[in-house]
Amino acid sequence: MISDRDRSHLLIGYGVGMSAVLDVVALRSLVAVADCGGFHRAATALSLTQSAVSQHVRKLERVVDRKLVTREGRQARFTAAGELLLAEARRILEVHDSALRRLGAEEPRTLVFGSTEHAADRLLPELATRLRAAFPSWEVRFRLDRTARLADAVDRGSIDIALLIDYFDGGRNREAGQFELEWFAAPDWEPPAPDEPLPMVVFDEPCVTRRLAVGAVTGLGRHPDLVCEAADLAGVLAAVRSGLGVALLPSVKPRLEGLVVREDLPRLGPAPLRVRARPGLDEPVARQAAEAVREVLRAHT
Repeated sequence: MISDRDRSHLLIGYGVGMSAVLDVVALRSLVAVADCGGFHRAATALSLTQSAVSQHVRKLERVVDRKLVTREGRQARFTAAGELLLAEARRILEVHDSALRRLGAEEPRTLVFGSTEHAADRLLPELATRLRAAFPSWEVRFRLDRTARLADAVDRGSIDIALLIDYFDGGRNREAGQFELEWFAAPDWEPPAPDEPLPMVVFDEPCVTRRLAVGAVTGLGRHPDLVCEAADLAGVLAAVRSGLGVALLPSVKPRLEGLVVREDLPRLGPAPLRVRARPGLDEPVARQAAEAVREVLRAHT
């Protein structure tokens, strides 16, 4: 929890006068960078250029006179000051949007769409385009996370609809398509002998593909050696490209750069993708969103 002292220190104590202003548009960009996992994805989600999102963050950094976000490849890491301001940004935007609603000046309806990193890494630009075409009068926002956390957020109502790797059909789940699952490794990776543990790179828990990968290897009577656990897709890909081990990942077009498919490991069936709607979401909205997702998936699988 952020104390009142820390909050005032962030907003005033960093050499900032009382005339300083935290711009709402810039705060939305900051939140999008956090929710989407980087500047490029945030720009896509907000229908802005990446340069515009970067400028918004720099504008906030000038206001508080502190570095808020650092870049690590395509990923964005928040500094301590960035985490503090991010928490405040969510509070400010909530109050701002609530005030507009109470004053009858409500902004366009918002559809919050959640996606796994596997899907968003390849499909987010087209998903954004299709969803905005399907809901032209809505503001479409995106949230990237693990399947388990997305499912929980949908069930709690903080996300309207999400694309999940999910084996349960029915209820609020709608079939969207499927991902073929394949084993990927660095081109020069050499597998150990069949009677030795298999070096594997996996996501940390909770993760559906991790459980599928471990189950497939143990099903062969072989011991899985989890040499690297990563919190995000970028970490998994970096570890596999460095030759640490193999990873089970959805196979989509175009192929993952710098990796090759290993045909000498157990073949798994396709992973079902489903769209889950939050309780109370209008049926036509859920149906239309699911169809938009299906159209994008058909073009990539």
